[in-house]
Amino acid sequence: MHINGTLTGLARRIAALSFLVAGTATLMHAQQSQPAPLLLASDAAPAALDSNSYSSSVSSSSDADSTSASRLDLSSAALAGSQPPPRRYGHPNYSGGNTNPDGSEKWTFLVGAGLDLPIGNTYKYETTSYAFQGGGGRNFNKTLGLLAQFDFDEFGLQASTINNESTLYLGATGQGFDANNHVWSFSLNPTFTFPTNGSLGAYAVLGAGFYHKVTNFTLPQTVCADEFCDFEFTANETCGAICHYTINAPGFSGGFGLTYKFSRFASERFYVEARYVFIDNSQRTGLTVADSTMAPYGTPSAPGGTYTGTNAYPANSNRTTYIPITFGLRF
Repeated sequence: MHINGTLTGLARRIAALSFLVAGTATLMHAQQSQPAPLLLASDAAPAALDSNSYSSSVSSSSDADSTSASRLDLSSAALAGSQPPPRRYGHPNYSGGNTNPDGSEKWTFLVGAGLDLPIGNTYKYETTSYAFQGGGGRNFNKTLGLLAQFDFDEFGLQASTINNESTLYLGATGQGFDANNHVWSFSLNPTFTFPTNGSLGAYAVLGAGFYHKVTNFTLPQTVCADEFCDFEFTANETCGAICHYTINAPGFSGGFGLTYKFSRFASERFYVEARYVFIDNSQRTGLTVADSTMAPYGTPSAPGGTYTGTNAYPANSNRTTYIPITFGLRF
């Protein structure tokens, strides 16, 4: 009896243990077969990041910063080593119908007026008077241009020269005897403009051309206002062919000028220019008041003495030098 009771208790304990083990296995199997819950980004706390993940992020950030720093490194070494070579561009081309490739105007014109200063031997018999100037030409670029120019230069004669000529012509001084002299010319003038900034400019000019020099001696004469001479007046007129002298010769010039632009974008410029002019005349012989053996010359209508020529003013064929100072406008 006692042995049967013991066996029965042991069987019960083994059955209970087997049931417990089977239940635990069934529960674990059920838990493993369920799907894992989704973890949202908002549910993750910063503290959940482990040290390895943090180190990886720091490393990625450091790499990005170093890459940005290298891109922003503007030192000469970085530029030389990592930057592409700079591109080189030529000057902009503005070439057009009236414009050169460098932006300068192709055509230029000038007009001016001023005064003439005789110098050297010319000063001995001529005096200062007025001048006119006009021309136009081609600019090849901002530096070089070529102008065709017309100049008219007026001069007076020294009182001593007029008195000497009056003695030759009239045998005495005075009596309204007077004179005038002028030179007109056509020339070609290469112009070299200096590079400057702002409104002020400067240039050098050379010239060569044809020069025509004229001297007239005059006397007061009665002039009729109409063909019937109903009204008369007195005027200084050239006293015959022997009172009119002309000569043609080559001439050369050179000088400098200053310009002023009225605004930054204006093409018009005020200019002032001074030149040295040399006219290479061919000297002609003639009669002067110093040739006492030939004087008196007599009157214009009846030359006397021993001189039989017609040149009573050889100074007109002297080599001529003067300085025209001109003020005007270039456009």
